[in-house]
Amino acid sequence: MKKYPADFKQFGILRFETGVIKGRGQPEQFAHLNEDQCYLLLAYTRNTPKVRALKINLVKAFREARDRASVTDNQYLPFYHAMHDEVAMLAQRAKDLGSDTPERVFHINANKALNTAMGIASGQRGSLDMEQRLILTTLQAIYRRHLHQSIEAGADHREAGRKAKYAVLAYMATAGALVLGVAA
Repeated sequence: MKKYPADFKQFGILRFETGVIKGRGQPEQFAHLNEDQCYLLLAYTRNTPKVRALKINLVKAFREARDRASVTDNQYLPFYHAMHDEVAMLAQRAKDLGSDTPERVFHINANKALNTAMGIASGQRGSLDMEQRLILTTLQAIYRRHLHQSIEAGADHREAGRKAKYAVLAYMATAGALVLGVAA
């Protein structure tokens, strides 16, 4: 990398970090590489048994990262959008009943209900593991279905939101706890 920095910079920023010295000696230096830079580094490295094993592990790690992104794109997002379409209908129902609450508050409340059921804070969804993402996807479907059923049954926006929230909490207390290995 230090011998051919221009080559690595073609694929993104080339950043180095110096580690903390523990005891005596020189501190370690680390390079922060993206996927393409990692492949370039390994292409420039001789195929010793150790390097070949590293190449195999690197390919597996990046494949797993792509698979996780695929789950997010293919499963999480469609249910997320479907749920928020239903939340928009809930907000419209509230407006029709005289509420002046902005629509975005309904969306925020839906996300908060799911985060609470999952036991996560705002902004933590990106760090969920595969099982947690699948649970969250299921919760979005449950929330959307119960909102829809409540609206169709003529419930006001407060009651519909309450029923959807209780449904996701009930799911987490049973099936969600089993999948995540949490005692109910």
